[in-house]
Amino acid sequence: MKKQTWLLFAFGSFIVWELGLAADKINTCLECHLQLDDKLALPARSFPQDIHANYGLLCSDCHGGNAEKEEIGEAKDKTFRGTPSRQNIPKLCATCHSNATYMRNFNPRLRVDQLELYLTSKHGQSFQKGDLKPAICTDCHGVHGIQAANMPQSKTFAWNIAQTCGRCHSDTSLMKSYNLPTNQEEDYRTSVHAQALYEKKDLSAPTCNDCHGNHGASPPEVTSVANVCRQCHPSPSQLFARSAHKAAFDDASISECEACHGHHRIVKPTDEMLPGGKLDTCVQCHEADSKAIQQGSQLRQELQRLAAELESVGSRLDVVAKKGVEVSEARFQLQEARTPFLEARNLVHGLFFSEMESRLKDSSERLTRVTAMAEAAEKESQFRKTGLIIATAFLFLLALAILLKARQLRQRRLQAPFE
Repeated sequence: MKKQTWLLFAFGSFIVWELGLAADKINTCLECHLQLDDKLALPARSFPQDIHANYGLLCSDCHGGNAEKEEIGEAKDKTFRGTPSRQNIPKLCATCHSNATYMRNFNPRLRVDQLELYLTSKHGQSFQKGDLKPAICTDCHGVHGIQAANMPQSKTFAWNIAQTCGRCHSDTSLMKSYNLPTNQEEDYRTSVHAQALYEKKDLSAPTCNDCHGNHGASPPEVTSVANVCRQCHPSPSQLFARSAHKAAFDDASISECEACHGHHRIVKPTDEMLPGGKLDTCVQCHEADSKAIQQGSQLRQELQRLAAELESVGSRLDVVAKKGVEVSEARFQLQEARTPFLEARNLVHGLFFSEMESRLKDSSERLTRVTAMAEAAEKESQFRKTGLIIATAFLFLLALAILLKARQLRQRRLQAPFE
């Protein structure tokens, strides 16, 4: 038993020693570069935090040479290739990232078709034609301090994507040669998607790559915009596909969702987008005095009226709840009244007016019952308030009477010796 324990200890010590040698090997290039000027030392400072370093890769895996040698001449042997040219970087990264067998050793879930997809993207297509300005691997992922995409410090983490893409797409001089606008990032940061991502920290909120793709990034075409939006908003998309608008939009080659909601500067949908509202989008296609506009305007007014009543009843319940009245059932019923209202709003995408009217009627009837419950709760609150005032007044009078009686008794005690 002791012999087995000794063998395990010896084996463990050997492994630790081997790992120590591995660590020394990894630091061979770094130790030298850390003594150089800032430009050459910067990679050595960043690489220890790089995901490749965390998996045990050496400088020589990308730059060639022999990382085990300390003497510069031996380290820079005939395999040393130094800084790879920009033209060769995609293929260099792909030597590992396109090798399924090799990548399985590190992350079996990681895709190995990145280069293939990149070559289908607008970036890759231009790059293959000899244009070296479009983004390549290192422009999006970094160089020596590369982090996994699920790390907040990564350039490809959800809330860093817009800034990463914006480094190029907000550069006026760079985009001028491609005749592309440079306001996409600015517009996106005002959108409802950006508010969810940055303010609410909702990592499921879409950013650039969710709509344009990652390695195969390209702008959605007119015919594919709806399919992109459908990934997050299936219900409105399905309703629109059944609407009268679908065929009209197809005939006019109008992109479905974008026509009303925009693309990068997407604002939160409101009833004001309906006919007669401040953000009326229907007048883009319909005459102001048309039947469709009149019908839509009536619908908007009904939606806004009901929305205001739902909000008002909710506020009333909040007030009485703070006064100690039990309103949980009323709140549940209010939510039940809100459900058909929200369904009616969603049905706008299909222009199913009869169904909308049915939902709104159902919501209104339910709200009437909730309003009665709110009024009963308010009366209960007022009754309690009145009872509290009466009880307080009674206690005050009782205390006053006791005080007066106590004074009378004290005066009698003081007068008693003289009688």
